[in-house]
Amino acid sequence: MDVAIVKYNAGNIYSVVNAIKRLGIEPMLTDDAEILQKADRVLFPGQGQAREAMDYLKAHKLDQVIKNLKQPVLGICVGQQLLCRHSEEGNVDCIGIFDVDVKRFQPQKHEDKVPAMGWNEIYDLRTDLYRGFGNRIDETDEIISDALSHPYSYFVHSYYVPLCEETIAKADYILPYSASLHKDNFFTCQFHPEKSGKVGEQIIKNFLEIKEI
Repeated sequence: MDVAIVKYNAGNIYSVVNAIKRLGIEPMLTDDAEILQKADRVLFPGQGQAREAMDYLKAHKLDQVIKNLKQPVLGICVGQQLLCRHSEEGNVDCIGIFDVDVKRFQPQKHEDKVPAMGWNEIYDLRTDLYRGFGNRIDETDEIISDALSHPYSYFVHSYYVPLCEETIAKADYILPYSASLHKDNFFTCQFHPEKSGKVGEQIIKNFLEIKEI
């Protein structure tokens, strides 16, 4: 299987490279349109500022390359946010796969810290990205681990995607929000599966095993 990771002006990309290597696959870190288009799976990870990231993507025409990919694509953290319509971070228009705007967390009480940082439970899990998890809607009788019965994932973010029609997993911090999205061949995680232990490893495995859309 050919797995490509989008190379652009963002942090945290190499932790995703290493996570794929731990699964026995040597991914391609690339900004080459032809390689991205031909790959079996594409990951779009990153940390950073939305406007700066979009400026880089547009300058290298990667925004259109990503938008037109036909194979399964997984956006991670800022990658999720950049696949949305617009972000309050830098007041910038994004790639627009998901017709929803990214918002900044607004603290409601003293203990509400921004950015939200640390482990948080994800729930209301749907689609094959969460196959084998305990609270998946169409759960079977298969034996599952405690970790997958109550999945906690690692988050670091000041901005969030509101709940919408494409939400396939939720998390709560100040308010319920989209921990994960799915539309057509595009899947996303606001959290970092590459830093989320067994839960994250299973999510990445599930993504790699998703059938072509």
